[in-house]
Amino acid sequence: MIAARYVPKTRIVRYALLAGMIALGACDTEKTPAPEAATSYTPVAFAALPGWQNDALAEALPAWQKSCARMAPQPDTKSIGTAAGTVADWRPVCAGIAAIPADDTSALRGFIEANLVPLRVKGKAEDPGLFTGYFEPIIEASRERTPIYHEPIYALPRDHVSVRLEAFDPELKGRSVVGRVENGQLVPYRQRGEIEAGALNQTADVLFWARDTLDVFILQVQGSGIAALPDGTRTRIGFAGHNGHNYGSVGRWLIENGELDAGRAGWEDIRAWLEANPKIMRDTLAVNRRFIFFREIEGDGPTGAAGVTLTAERSMAVDPKHVPLNVPVWLDAEHPDGKKRLQRLMLAQDTGNAIRGAVRGDFYWGTGRQALDKAGRMKSRGAYYIFVPRALVPAS
Repeated sequence: MIAARYVPKTRIVRYALLAGMIALGACDTEKTPAPEAATSYTPVAFAALPGWQNDALAEALPAWQKSCARMAPQPDTKSIGTAAGTVADWRPVCAGIAAIPADDTSALRGFIEANLVPLRVKGKAEDPGLFTGYFEPIIEASRERTPIYHEPIYALPRDHVSVRLEAFDPELKGRSVVGRVENGQLVPYRQRGEIEAGALNQTADVLFWARDTLDVFILQVQGSGIAALPDGTRTRIGFAGHNGHNYGSVGRWLIENGELDAGRAGWEDIRAWLEANPKIMRDTLAVNRRFIFFREIEGDGPTGAAGVTLTAERSMAVDPKHVPLNVPVWLDAEHPDGKKRLQRLMLAQDTGNAIRGAVRGDFYWGTGRQALDKAGRMKSRGAYYIFVPRALVPAS
């Protein structure tokens, strides 16, 4: 039990004012990583990791090296996150990773077993964790609006305001609020329904015009994608910001309202229902109040919240309150094809507004149709373990 802490009245007033700002500004839950009290991190033997001897571990080396490169310029004292120590603790690990040949799974396995310890991550419930999938869609789009290309993909609006509350109080480090200024006051930013009704016509530039409404919606849900242009060229578009509202599941809404069965509510099922109900399509999509703004990016893949390019089938989105970004993760979950399990080395390199909980992950499948097929069907039960430097775990 955590003891109550005395708070002077002057600070109570300040917290009340900031709490009001958070409520008005539709605060996005970007908090300093701090797990629930019931989250546990239990050391286990490598022999206890399901499938540990069967994974082609070296396939994860490029992803791991990207995370190490992200850590490299950071100060030694910077915290990596709960249970994972500081940057200084990871420097010897990253040096060792850099020396392992790209295709040498045996060397990587030996290095991991000698230098790291698996920690089983568990929440307050005994139920297995939930793992979904995401991907990078390819969207047919144009830089010019035409009768064919008519659906806007917006850049960050000019009236978009993002406030880091740490500037007002150091104890609010990691919290932010998104909104816009109206009559001198910060108010919540517009929801999806308002935006799609034209609320941004005077305040946001359109990066591209897409052919299909639902393609843009899935781009919004995934957070990044590729624009396939009429001249045959392609360009990547990535996350630039959001409207501060939480994600709402259209699939769950359709199930709760009896429009889809729980066992048949993958993206293709949702899309078919929406296309069959064009008059209420946009109203249904507005169930997801969250709206994403984009920018053009370079690189060989989308960039995750950890600041690195994602690697297909080796990068995973996590809740950073429970799993630190840029640490290696051992995953054991059901495969969406139902015939085998996903038991492999992953890197925690992304986050998501819907990814919340001690054992909750989003598996990055890659780009295009085949990736969509797997991501759209993935709703798997399972578990995961984070690897941390051996020096952080007292010998038993």
